[in-house]
Amino acid sequence: MNPTEMIGFTRNLLGPSPVIAALEGPNSVFLGKDPRAARSGFHWGTRDTVDFHVDVHHQMVQGMAGLLVEGFPAGAGRLLLLGYSQSVGLNYRFVARNPRVFRGVIALCGGIPGNWDATGADPIESPIFHLARTEDEFFPASEAPAVEARLRRRASDVTFHMEPGRHRFPLKAATPVRAWVDRVFSEPVAGA
Repeated sequence: MNPTEMIGFTRNLLGPSPVIAALEGPNSVFLGKDPRAARSGFHWGTRDTVDFHVDVHHQMVQGMAGLLVEGFPAGAGRLLLLGYSQSVGLNYRFVARNPRVFRGVIALCGGIPGNWDATGADPIESPIFHLARTEDEFFPASEAPAVEARLRRRASDVTFHMEPGRHRFPLKAATPVRAWVDRVFSEPVAGA
């Protein structure tokens, strides 16, 4: 997807109130079999370049968070990090290494980094809403219980939700997502 599509989908999921910023993965690829007719898609990197792309992702997310805090009166305690697909694992790495930047994390149709358990036990202080799909081609539902258990080892506040469907942005998940957002943002900020 591209940022314009993600902003539209995210707006439908979260509602009209929040300010939404979308980052575009720094790598492009043609979507479709014929490059002349295909549109471009964007991604965050490959397994062969994971360390480099984790650093790039972290710099981009940190920079965007800084711009949002500077530009809007809500402040850092009001930032929510949402990721879909490949960015989910990168976002989990970010919030583990950068506590208190984001008030909460929404992870849609994604997984945990392959070396998650080998990277140390950095806790995730931000509440997590992780949504998996029952027929996801890339993140099988059969692996969902293990993903949930691994998340709970690092985070004390995990809401794990299973939604019907394939590996697509969960457009019909607004009700559980908005309920979670309302709960997280109505609680006092830890350490404030």
